[in-house]
Amino acid sequence: MTLSATFNAIKSSNVISWKSTGRLQQTLAGFIEKTGKTLHSGNVSMVRLCPEFAGKGRYFEFRSRLIPASIDFAKESPLCTTLFKDGVQIRTVEHLLSALEAKGVDNCKIEILNMVADDQDVEAEVPIFDGSASAWAEAIEQVGLKEALDCHGNNAEKVAPFLNQPIYVQREDSFVAAFPSQKVQISYGIDFPQFVVSGSCYRLPMVFHNSLGRHLLCNAYCIF
Repeated sequence: MTLSATFNAIKSSNVISWKSTGRLQQTLAGFIEKTGKTLHSGNVSMVRLCPEFAGKGRYFEFRSRLIPASIDFAKESPLCTTLFKDGVQIRTVEHLLSALEAKGVDNCKIEILNMVADDQDVEAEVPIFDGSASAWAEAIEQVGLKEALDCHGNNAEKVAPFLNQPIYVQREDSFVAAFPSQKVQISYGIDFPQFVVSGSCYRLPMVFHNSLGRHLLCNAYCIF
């Protein structure tokens, strides 16, 4: 079963309940535009983050085609997260989307453009910058946030999924386990057998409070 199929099965069960967070939806207070080199293709792309109406969520626009930033459109790809819809794909979206989520940007249109134009392009990639989410997080902090309103000028409540029971997903020698909790806490382990280090395994417990910005500086692939 694919990752998206697994998640859809969870969504349709009673494992998850969608509840109010007690907060209103937010969007960017202005526009953000950043250009940089991509990791996998080696090309240069430009990304423009735009404020969006409440209820629109986060989504990419490439060559006038829209791809929601949803696991429903996740495509299996090595060493990056790729979104695919209607023959178009956007690669390496994980750092940008992590920054938007961490900074509370619920609604955002993400325009992406390959700087070397090709009418046949069906693929774009988000710039890698330093390999972390920090460049995006800093840009969001600079422009700030505002309350998101719908097309009628009304605000909207923010809801989020709450886990009702433990879940466990495994593929080969990798696994993810999640447990109900009053706060978000992540423990992470990775083993590089080719490196002779005591234990060869690193676990980083992270509690997301005021220290959230510090964790956005972490690179995707690292060995301490």
